[in-house]
Amino acid sequence: MKRLILGILLCFSVCTGAFAESSVWKAQKRGSTIYLGGTCHILRESDYPLPTEFEKAYNASDLLVFETDIAGLLEPAVQQKLLAKALYTDGSTLDKHLSSPVYGELSAFCQADGIPLQALSRFKPSMVMVTLTVLELKKKGATEQGVDQYFYGQAVKDKKPVEGLEIVDEQIEFLTTMADGNEDDFVRHSLSDMKTMEGQLGSLADAWRTGDVKKLDELMVADIKSRQPKLYKKLITDRNLNWLPLIDAYGKTPKTEFILVGVGHLVGPDGIIEALKKKGYKVEKL
Repeated sequence: MKRLILGILLCFSVCTGAFAESSVWKAQKRGSTIYLGGTCHILRESDYPLPTEFEKAYNASDLLVFETDIAGLLEPAVQQKLLAKALYTDGSTLDKHLSSPVYGELSAFCQADGIPLQALSRFKPSMVMVTLTVLELKKKGATEQGVDQYFYGQAVKDKKPVEGLEIVDEQIEFLTTMADGNEDDFVRHSLSDMKTMEGQLGSLADAWRTGDVKKLDELMVADIKSRQPKLYKKLITDRNLNWLPLIDAYGKTPKTEFILVGVGHLVGPDGIIEALKKKGYKVEKL
């Protein structure tokens, strides 16, 4: 299951270059307009400024809509709740939830990378693998200042209102339980992804920059769908179905909204772009 963790984190990619198109779409219906931006959650400082299409959508919008309440994510109480959900509370440790061969693979990876696995022993596999992935990306120059955080900061500065499609608790639940019942496969394939991450980043970056929906679907969505249908349902389809009525409601207001979600939610046959077209929206890429 190649690129599992990168897909789960919805384009934790390092983006480079400049192209004429990007992952921003304009959807219109009933005289109302919404913009949809597919985001990378982690970028490098050298990746700024962002593609001009993002700035155009931001400047044309009255309201920004993110996956969740970004301000809420930064609250100490929420961080404590995430930590509590990410840990085993029954006294067990990571090695008890993985087979010996898979735990051995994980241990070897951490040892080679100078990471003390013992420090992560009480964490659930999903959080361990997300943590290791972020560490690997930071080694390659990535920062935590992604598209979402950038535009949230801009909105605060410009006093532009912001909203979220999900509450913080939903995001915490997803992040901490996505490997439940499938721990071995999740860890094994995530390790495989990280070993080839450098080669994957270039392809993902180019596809994101150009808004290449076919390539993004291939790299980020199709593999999870075919190998892990339950995770795909939880990750993509269930959330998209929950978001679609909210997005459609925004499409009925006199205001112009800029909806920023991980680009994996927008592309593919189950993506939001196709769903909006089926609802009669005229959708075009900026």
